Amino acid sequence: MNLSPVLKYEAFRQAMEGRKKLSIHNKAIMTVIDFSLASTEKRLVVLDLENKKVLFNTLVSHGKNSGENYATNFSNQQESLKSSLGFFMTENTYNGENGYSLVLNGLEEGINDNAKARYVVMHGADYCSTGTISSLGRLGKSYGCPAVPREYAGPIINTIKDGTLLFIYADNPDYLAKTHIIHQPNVLMAQFSRKQRLENADEG
Repeated sequence: MNLSPVLKYEAFRQAMEGRKKLSIHNKAIMTVIDFSLASTEKRLVVLDLENKKVLFNTLVSHGKNSGENYATNFSNQQESLKSSLGFFMTENTYNGENGYSLVLNGLEEGINDNAKARYVVMHGADYCSTGTISSLGRLGKSYGCPAVPREYAGPIINTIKDGTLLFIYADNPDYLAKTHIIHQPNVLMAQFSRKQRLENADEG
């Protein structure tokens, strides 16, 4: 798929691991948001895995209290105004205060399962634009929603609605310590090495 120009390998690997483990209605389409990147970069990627195509690669805003140009703080709490990490399944669409919007169901308990109660949805926003970057040096910020450029909201939402996987990545140690979905090879290798050292010491 030649993803290296648009998506980090580790973000893709973790997303694919969740795709294998989770019960997702439509596994052909997958969205990855990489919050390890600056808001000035195109950190949302929509993939058609069946046809091996990149459908969208665009800007996406993070929560007001998650950081400035970079998102570094995340929360599952009501009124935190922060983004949440991890795996979500897309649900229905509706027209609300922010126009055409997509409901997101957080699939990880204690990490993002308050998303619906917090009204964390995907929607279009004027502050998610190259014009805002030009004036502020970064994107504008949401109340925790992954907001996309207004002109892409309809096409993206219509592509990923109704049961596709959305994964928000950030190379975040706190998330990796809490999630039960992502395999952590470095941690497991360290545990194995320690066990092996202890066994060798016992034999000696």
